[in-house]
Amino acid sequence: MFKKIRSLLVLTVLLLTACKEKPKTGDTHFISVPSLIEKQVAHVDTSLYAIVQYVSTDTLPADTSYIPREKFREIAREFLDLPDLSDPAIASRFREENRYDSLIRKVIISYLPLDPKKEEIKKMELLVSAEMLEDSSNKVTNIIVEKAVNNRDGFKGQKMLWKTGKSFLIITSTQQPGEAEKTSTNRVTWNEDQTP
Repeated sequence: MFKKIRSLLVLTVLLLTACKEKPKTGDTHFISVPSLIEKQVAHVDTSLYAIVQYVSTDTLPADTSYIPREKFREIAREFLDLPDLSDPAIASRFREENRYDSLIRKVIISYLPLDPKKEEIKKMELLVSAEMLEDSSNKVTNIIVEKAVNNRDGFKGQKMLWKTGKSFLIITSTQQPGEAEKTSTNRVTWNEDQTP
């Protein structure tokens, strides 16, 4: 009798643990930032915009140069190589927060890592216009990314801003052990006022 009760108890415990609902990884539908950037890069590749790059290091004045369209993809590589959060395997490592900022009249979609120590991406934000477009969608006006890697080889941090249809900016800070911090700025414009 005791053996039957014990085996029934073990069977019940196994059934209860097996029937627990597992988290669904396929339920997250995050926006693919690399896809948005890819559309922008493809547009610039086929346009007649004058592409201007401003590069500066620390307090030195910016070097200005015109970039051929064929090199634009290479210069925008930092944005194209961002993790694609529409991939469920990557999305499972991030959480999404949404809020409306009445001052700038935009919806802000933030993607934050669940474990910031394990992720190079510390924050990815999309600013979305509140006004509806003709196709009943909203326009992503800005993409903001913060990246950081800190290990025994030093520190590298980046703040990145993509202004849809206009320009992008990458500010990179690096510091090697025992050395002063160095900051470089790379700003590329193609459809906005050409002043740095």
